[in-house]
Amino acid sequence: MKGNEKLLTALNSLLAEELTAINQYMVHSEMCENWGYNKLHKTIEKQAVEEMHHAEWLIERILFFDGSPTVSYLNKIKIGKTVTEIIDYDYDAELDAVKSYNNAIKIAREIGDKGTDDLLTKILKMEENHVDWAEKQKAQIDQMGMDNYLTIQTESIVKTD
Repeated sequence: MKGNEKLLTALNSLLAEELTAINQYMVHSEMCENWGYNKLHKTIEKQAVEEMHHAEWLIERILFFDGSPTVSYLNKIKIGKTVTEIIDYDYDAELDAVKSYNNAIKIAREIGDKGTDDLLTKILKMEENHVDWAEKQKAQIDQMGMDNYLTIQTESIVKTD
C-alpha cells in the first residue's frame, strides 16, 4: 500500500531515534554492568530491548506503506561518563522521543491513518514510561544522595564455571 510521504518521512525519523537509543542504551547498560551496578544494567538493557521492538514495529509499518526503512542513519549518540550523565542523557533522549512521537501522531491523525496512530500511541506510552523511570532515578539521587543510590544499584551475582 502506498503511504503518505510526510508520514513516511516522520516514521523514518522516528526509526533513526530508536536506532540511536538502542546503541546509546546498550553502551550505558554495559558500562553499568562493568561498574558493578547490575540492577541499573538490567533496567537499561531492558529499555534497549524495548527500543529494538519499537524499531522493528516502525520498520514493519514503513514496509507496509511500500517505503524504504532508513537503517543507516543515527542521530548523535551521547555516552555518559558517570551514572548521573547516563541518566540525564537517556532522559533527554526520551523527552525528544516523546515530542517526536506526538508530532508523528498529529500527522497520522491529519491524514486519517488510525493504524499508524494506534501504533505510535502505543510506542509513545512506552517512551513516557522511560521518561517516568528516569525522573524517579533523578529524584532518588536527589533525596538519598548518589552514594546510597549506587549502593542500591549493586547486587551480587554469583558466577559459576
